[in-house]
Amino acid sequence: MPEVRDLAQWFLKITDYAARLIDDMELLEWPDQVLVQQRNWIGRSKGAEVAFEVIPTRADLPPVSYPVFTTRPDTLWGATFFILAPEHPLIPELVAGTEFEGPFEKFLEEVRRQTEVERVSSERVRHGMALPAVAINPVNGEELPVWTADYVLSHYGTGAIMAVPAHDERDFEFARTYDLPVRVVVEPESEESEELDADTMTRPIRARACSFTPDRSRAPSCSRHR
Repeated sequence: MPEVRDLAQWFLKITDYAARLIDDMELLEWPDQVLVQQRNWIGRSKGAEVAFEVIPTRADLPPVSYPVFTTRPDTLWGATFFILAPEHPLIPELVAGTEFEGPFEKFLEEVRRQTEVERVSSERVRHGMALPAVAINPVNGEELPVWTADYVLSHYGTGAIMAVPAHDERDFEFARTYDLPVRVVVEPESEESEELDADTMTRPIRARACSFTPDRSRAPSCSRHR
């Protein structure tokens, strides 16, 4: 059975040159399709790094300030849990000598049997487990439970994410699977007065009650109600 293993090897850190690579593509007389493919491969994202303090439940481990990358800092208030990639080097320290150690080792083995394509696929159920730590949201001081999940990759961003299930499809599916809270903080403009339902991410359906003139010569007068 195939298994993913960590190997010592060289990598080209194109992230240090992403801006230059993207900008200099304007000098190339390549087909548009090829340029789009190159831009997608480079994958430059504009955003911010936000530091979360991760506090282990083990008294002998100190808190660790760990950054996450986000393209939407305005959704920080909607974070309800914190996720570390299964390969994250902090996790073995968190679980060592605790009841979480055995289950995590088993979970990591299962993750290593999957390809990256399988891990991020939208066609499968996302799996994870809770870890013995909490993360402090820097904008409101809220304690967030720390989890590990197979859909978070160690080489994307910092290998850690703030999970905002109301505004990220993968986080939402994971939250529904493990009964984690969903908090709506950003809503699209709408004529509807009701707020989005965090459980279903929908608004209540409201019917129209309309009255017509006897000859229906004028437009109906309608009012909305649930």
